This record gives sequence, C-alpha cells and structure tokens, in this order.
Amino acid sequence: MSNVGGDWHQANIVLKDGRTQSLPKASVKFYCTNLSREQYNPLLCPVFSAIVFWAFVGWVVIQFLYAALLFSRFFRLRGNAAILPVPQRRQVSIVICAKDETANLRANLRAVLEQDYRDANGTPLFEVIVVNDCSTDSTHALLEDYKQEFPHLRELIITPETQRDVAGKKFALSVGVKAATHEWILLTDADCKPASQQWLAYMVAPLALGKTIVAGYPAHVQQPGLLNRFIRWETTHTWLQLATYAMAGKPYLAIGRNLATTKTACLRTYADPHWAQVPTGDDDLLVKLNATKDNFALVMHPQAYTYSNTRDTLRAWMRQKERHTSDGKYYAGTVQTLLATYGISQAAVWVYFVYLAFTPYAATAAALLALRCIVYWLLWAATALRLKEKNIISLLPLFDIGWMLYNFAFLPFILSKNRRHWT
Repeated sequence: MSNVGGDWHQANIVLKDGRTQSLPKASVKFYCTNLSREQYNPLLCPVFSAIVFWAFVGWVVIQFLYAALLFSRFFRLRGNAAILPVPQRRQVSIVICAKDETANLRANLRAVLEQDYRDANGTPLFEVIVVNDCSTDSTHALLEDYKQEFPHLRELIITPETQRDVAGKKFALSVGVKAATHEWILLTDADCKPASQQWLAYMVAPLALGKTIVAGYPAHVQQPGLLNRFIRWETTHTWLQLATYAMAGKPYLAIGRNLATTKTACLRTYADPHWAQVPTGDDDLLVKLNATKDNFALVMHPQAYTYSNTRDTLRAWMRQKERHTSDGKYYAGTVQTLLATYGISQAAVWVYFVYLAFTPYAATAAALLALRCIVYWLLWAATALRLKEKNIISLLPLFDIGWMLYNFAFLPFILSKNRRHWT
C-alpha cells in the first residue's frame, strides 16, 4: 500500500481526473471495486501499484546481482596473452568460407596470408584454405592469382552439383576443416581482416597450453552513423556476456569470425546429430559439445582482433541478427535461463518504471532506476574502453533502451525455427 505523506493506516486512491483521495486501508478493497467507472482508474489502484513496485524492486535487485556476481569478473580477465615462441609453434590451418566474396577477399585475404607465423627459416607454418562455395563472381580467378604469390593458399571448390549432407554455410565449413592438413584450426570469415600480423600467433597460443576452444574479439570497423555505433555496442555487450559466463565456468559462445580450435573438436561436432538440423550456429554447437570451464580460453589482445564492416542498412543487419539470435534456443538450459533472466530484467526495469512514474512510488522508483543506470553505464563504459570502442560511450543511455527494443524485436526469431539458407 502507498503511504505518501499520510498516516500508515491510510492509503491514497488516484481518481481518473488525477486527484488523490485518502481512505483507511480497510476501505481500499471496497473502494476499488465500488467507484464508478468515471471516477476510478484501475491501473492506479494502490494494490496494483504496490505489486508493480515490489516487482520492479525485484528486477532491479536481479540486475545488481548480474553486475556484481557475473559481469564484474570481466575486469579480472587478462588481456595481454603471450605469443607462442617459434620453437613451440605447430602448424595451423586457417579456414575461410566464401560465396561470391571477391571484394572482401581482395580487401582482407592478403592480411591473412602475410601472418608472421613462421619457423626459424622463415617458412610459413600455416596454410590458408578458402572454400569457394558455388561462387558466380570472380572469386576463383582472384584466388588463382594469389596462389602464384602465396604457395600456402589452397582453394576448395564446391559446385552446384556437389551433394550436400547439411544445409547452409555449415557444409562449406565442414569441407574446409575435413581437408585441413593440420590439427590446429583457426576460423574467420572472408569479410574479416586481422588487426595485425601477430593475430595467428596470439590466437593459437592457448592451444599449446592444452585449450580446445579459443575465442577472440570480433571487432567492427568504426564508421559514421548511429547504426554502426549500436552494432559495435551490441558486439561489446555480447563479448562481455560470453567472456564472463566462461570465467564463471559456463562457456556458451565463441564467434566464428575469430575462433581457434582443433580439428578433432570440429569433427566431433560434425558427427553430432544436431549438426544437420539447422544451417547456422556452427560456432555455438562447437562450444556446446566441446567447451568446458578448463579448456576454453579468451584472447583480448588488440593485435588479436579481427575487423569487419557492419551492415549498411538496418534491414540488412536485422536479417543477419535473425540467424544469430535463432541459434540461442540450442544453448544449454542453464545458460538459456541466465540469458533470458538478464534480458527480461533489463526490459522490466524500464517498462515497470514507465508505469510507476504515474504513481506515488515515482520518486523511489526513479532513484532505484538511476542507481541501476549508473552501475550499468559505468560497467559498459569500462568494457568499451578496454575493447577500444571509446566513441560508443556517449550513447550508452540510448543503447540501454535500444537493447530492450532489440530483445522485443528478435524474440520471434529466438522462439521460431531457423531458416535454411547460406547467409
């Protein structure tokens, strides 16, 4: 019951015209059910307002618990991983899937081929496999030219006549990994460029320590526009979650644009019955079937980033996110529950506050929301600074609300069946 500026035994009733009338609490139930429709505003009944207020408090507490017990772990994460010394280096197969990717390969492939990962004699200790999946552009001609300069480049060609045992990009990926010469595998995309010539050396270093899956940060190129900044914030937010869940012993995600693993783990994944169910989610399933709290590693050194351009239009980005969000239903049950509770609590604090702003609880609710916002905006700002995403910080309040709308927009794709296409 509300008791704003009155006796504890009194309760305030808000009439439809905005006037407040004070009544004994014992009379509230009778009053709420017997006022005329013209007088009574049912949404502002003290009983209902009290229920919403305490539910709001509960959601705020949940948000604080996520920040304190989970996301705070991020700042204990070491970012400066060591490069593997030359004597300890093993050979690596880099696999890239390409479908009509001439422009991206021309812009990015050379940076992959020129990685500084060589033996004492200067010979590359890696091969680059590009799986040309039914391209109709000049991808093949470009790769033929590159092979003249880089003997460690291989092209695997999939034709329309090739019989597929799985839909989508997964087939091209499995073809590339199965053909890989080496046990250590590094995955990236045709539209990604390594941040430095040390990218490969940083990403495979944890494999030498016995790790099975290594997640690297998949950054986006900074470009003008609000959409670019929101996509980059969403990427940092996703990384904050996947990193801290892994540190808590519940790895659930590594993004295929920057992921190192082993051929053995990949083949184990391809043999699982779930592999053929949907065309996307190859990295999600790889983590689900192989990752443990002890064999999963994170690499955050800026030289180990990959960079790709964000989508140019909202529609193109939403189509991309449809595929990614639809794979979440296949996470482990505990992870699904934790992710869902976090998303629901984030949305609830905003939605409930809108209602409470028109009740006697407005001031208290505003104070709680302000405290929650300070905690999260500082948390996200510190994350953005550490990930070299400084120019998104000024828009964090907007993105906080934007992420609530994002979750509402993509909820149907989280619950629905996956579409069966390549990209």
